[in-house]
Amino acid sequence: MIYRTAEEWLGAEQKRVLLFGMSGLGKTHVSNMLRASGDWFHYSIDYRIGTRYMGEHIADNFKREAMKVPLLRDLLMTDSVHITSNITFNNLSPLSTYLGKPGDAARGGLPFAEYQRRQDQHRTAEIAALHDTGHFANRAHDLYGYANFVCDSGGSICEVVDPEDASDPVLTDLSQTVLMIWIRGDESHRAELIRRFDRDPKPIYYQPEFLLNAWADYLNQEDQPADRVDPDGFLRFAYARLLDHRQPRYDAMARNWGLTVPAESVASLRTAADFASLVADALEKTR
Repeated sequence: MIYRTAEEWLGAEQKRVLLFGMSGLGKTHVSNMLRASGDWFHYSIDYRIGTRYMGEHIADNFKREAMKVPLLRDLLMTDSVHITSNITFNNLSPLSTYLGKPGDAARGGLPFAEYQRRQDQHRTAEIAALHDTGHFANRAHDLYGYANFVCDSGGSICEVVDPEDASDPVLTDLSQTVLMIWIRGDESHRAELIRRFDRDPKPIYYQPEFLLNAWADYLNQEDQPADRVDPDGFLRFAYARLLDHRQPRYDAMARNWGLTVPAESVASLRTAADFASLVADALEKTR
């Protein structure tokens, strides 16, 4: 780790961290809080994916749908309208909409092969965005004068790395730039995440083997052809499994490459100083 002790961390002129864990446990809350302090640059992996690496895919998908409407088709063909996504740190809906859900087209689903293609695009984009972290940390300091840097990673970071591989290229790259911090939830957080997801299932990136297994199991359970599957039903079916699949991967990332802070402590943070103290306490516990 780039900070080995609480003293090194608290005394560092530049504090650089990456937050990881399931969506909904506080990564963006902390990142927004740090940015609002005025001393921290906020780098969002999902925002980078949705703009730099998948922005064209997203815009083309919008245009593909618009081309089905005669009026919009004529305007697009004459360059009379401009269609793009309005993705922001706090509104990643264009990326989620493009990633989509597999299943019945009448209920907003995608053919499974197309869904897999978009999943693979996301994997490639996420790896590239993670490798960009060092560049943005240096850019934030050299160009804008920010001493401190927080990388708000996506929940799927653990799916695109091998935390047990000491030479994993993404984690090796990140470990040279940022302190990796897992925001760990407990069983009550798990239950709340599931309840929240059941109310509003969101598109998710899955590790390919996990996806194939979950899809096969859901098809067997529902006894329906793939093009009749309820897209939201599949996402709900897979979500609890996904939490259990990711937990040991996050744990290995923290154990081998970083440290852990509890989600309940993160929820109580109000200032950048609170965050610095929380990280210092976690570093003390790693001794």
